[in-house]
Amino acid sequence: MFEIDKFEFDGKSFQGVLSTIPGGPNLILIKGEKGFVMCGYLSTEVAAKVGFAAATVSGVGSFEDVLNAEIKFATKAANELGVKAGQVVREVIGKLG
Repeated sequence: MFEIDKFEFDGKSFQGVLSTIPGGPNLILIKGEKGFVMCGYLSTEVAAKVGFAAATVSGVGSFEDVLNAEIKFATKAANELGVKAGQVVREVIGKLG
């Protein structure tokens, strides 16, 4: 099952996609115009390699969990936008919009 939701941060629009994985944690992505925040299922290595502005969080099960999570890894492109490991997603997600 997929859940799709829309969010607004700092006047910018974001789209969230959550997929329930049977027997495992949920797969979650919140995407803005300039970049996205993703759960640990998705590859930070690939995101960095192709130059995406991406941040990774872990231990999340809902959109709210993602927004309240600490960023574990941010790509170089995300760092250039001001999104860095150790920050709380909710405080910096507007920079990816």
